[in-house]
Amino acid sequence: MTDIEIKKGLAGVTVDYTAVSKVNPETNSLLYRGYPVQELAATQPFEAVAYLLWHGELPDAAQLAEFEASERAQRSLDDNVKQAIDLLPLDAHPMDVVRSAVSVLGAAAADVSDNSPAADLTKAKLLFAKIPAMVAYDQRRRRGQDAIPPRADLDYSRNFLWMSFGEEPDEVVAQAFNVSMILYAEHSFNASTFTARVITSTKADLYSAVVGAIGALKGALHGGANEAVMHIFDEIGSASNVVPWLDDALANKKKIMGFGHRVYKKGDSRVPTMKTALDTLIEHYDAADLGSLYDVLESEFVSRKGIYPNLDYPSGPAYHLIGFDTLTFTPLFVAARVTGWTAHIMEQTASNALIRPLSAYNGPDERHIEGYEPTEAEQAVAERPAEAG
Repeated sequence: MTDIEIKKGLAGVTVDYTAVSKVNPETNSLLYRGYPVQELAATQPFEAVAYLLWHGELPDAAQLAEFEASERAQRSLDDNVKQAIDLLPLDAHPMDVVRSAVSVLGAAAADVSDNSPAADLTKAKLLFAKIPAMVAYDQRRRRGQDAIPPRADLDYSRNFLWMSFGEEPDEVVAQAFNVSMILYAEHSFNASTFTARVITSTKADLYSAVVGAIGALKGALHGGANEAVMHIFDEIGSASNVVPWLDDALANKKKIMGFGHRVYKKGDSRVPTMKTALDTLIEHYDAADLGSLYDVLESEFVSRKGIYPNLDYPSGPAYHLIGFDTLTFTPLFVAARVTGWTAHIMEQTASNALIRPLSAYNGPDERHIEGYEPTEAEQAVAERPAEAG
């Protein structure tokens, strides 16, 4: 076999340019269109960050007001989407529900095949407005609760929590949730974003690309990690159980979710911001025991392995304290990341090339069915000279 260097997982492979985001190695900061994400999380509503990802600049007051009005007018779910969700079993994973709901929304859209910049921006805004209603509707139906209509007098984060729980959130809760949405909004060519760009490169529609991205995000090695963190917390139970649990987990080579990252080598730069938000929730909900478990597990794992937490580690407990079901954590990720996905979809469309990598074959050598004789046309193709270029 030819000696070919294989880059498993495309590790270290640069496949294209992007102006949407980057990790600055000098400061270890994640930048959205040049802005450090921690600065955005500290100063901006999620609506402004969505606008930034799509347009390249933060909105002025008039632009933000116009965008907020448009988003609030599109929040309600159409009956066909509700009916599609209701047809799914209550024990279906919420990611499967959201994926199916987005697919139904796209299938019914009149502009589904229009991949122009204006049409794709319209679709992106529509998904931004409606995915929170999908997530909230599904969590409430599986709890046996009635759906709660959206409110146009509430901002994105407060309305999301209103539809989910039926009460206006306290300021500390709304702010922590807003921070999490901003931190999860975008992260360059991660697995789900790259999936969306691959699908887009075929000239498929934006909805198809988002559905594919949702499928990629469901995996435990990507978006599903925030669910896995909470399952680990539930399994450990309390801070006093961390050491024996970790001893056993490491002895059995169990993967500890919520730690490590392909891109960050000095620790995920988003973690301090999300940990600060988590700390406010721990104080608000008087959840010191959960805070102690968090701190002890982090300290023990970092001291033993030298591997630091990623964003999923503080976000899982934060969503738990706010009141979301564990299975709903990754759909919350979808609601945030759809902004980044659609920014990349539009960027891919604007400078498109079909993404079609090669593979190194390591199966059996060419072999033939006994007695088979190739046709003249097949033989002619086999003997044809290679194409130029």
